[in-house]
Amino acid sequence: MRVFSRFKFLSRAVHEEQESDLDGVRNKYPFTEETLCASSTLTVWRKSLVISCKGFTVIDSYGNLVYRVDNYIVHPNEVILMDASGNSLLTMRRCRKLGLVDSWFVYQGEMRKQSKLRESPVCCVRKRVNILDGKPKVQAYVYRISSDSGKRHAAFTVEGSYAHRTCKVLDEYKKAVAEIKRKEANSKDVSFGIEIFQLVVYPGFDPSFAMGLVLLLDQMFS
Repeated sequence: MRVFSRFKFLSRAVHEEQESDLDGVRNKYPFTEETLCASSTLTVWRKSLVISCKGFTVIDSYGNLVYRVDNYIVHPNEVILMDASGNSLLTMRRCRKLGLVDSWFVYQGEMRKQSKLRESPVCCVRKRVNILDGKPKVQAYVYRISSDSGKRHAAFTVEGSYAHRTCKVLDEYKKAVAEIKRKEANSKDVSFGIEIFQLVVYPGFDPSFAMGLVLLLDQMFS
């Protein structure tokens, strides 16, 4: 199984690999059995649990808090994804060139407290801006960044509509590795709207990175 260099929380979809490859990854990379072998469905609430903060709260199918984001207002050009205990998992920073391209660089852990970003970004997520490129369904592109040359290599695309909470993350083989869906209520009289929705993560794709993409889509299209 191939993964990004220095990018241990992201992998190719497992359904394209053999079991022998999966065994090798278990020994080499810190994935959990749940991440590698089973789909997971997270409920995403576009609201912070901290008063006066704008962010996200994410729970699993058992009702346990999994991820949180509390810093939208304080740092509009930087988003930090935290686990339930408040530990920083990913830092995402905006980079704009000439006001036309909306790109975000993704770093592992929390980078804000450092005076300089000594660590190189592990990937870049760019909003689609060319309306004449013949790809109307594409919302964003995800590029891995070479640790040696710094060159970008296409890795994933996000297609659909985040505004309507219906989009998919596709790998280079056009296989879905994660999906954003509207959350359906058990009663016809109840509607969750777009503030509460589901994030489905398929086997082999790390939930924390999938949630990081949700945060960037929200920045780009909200």
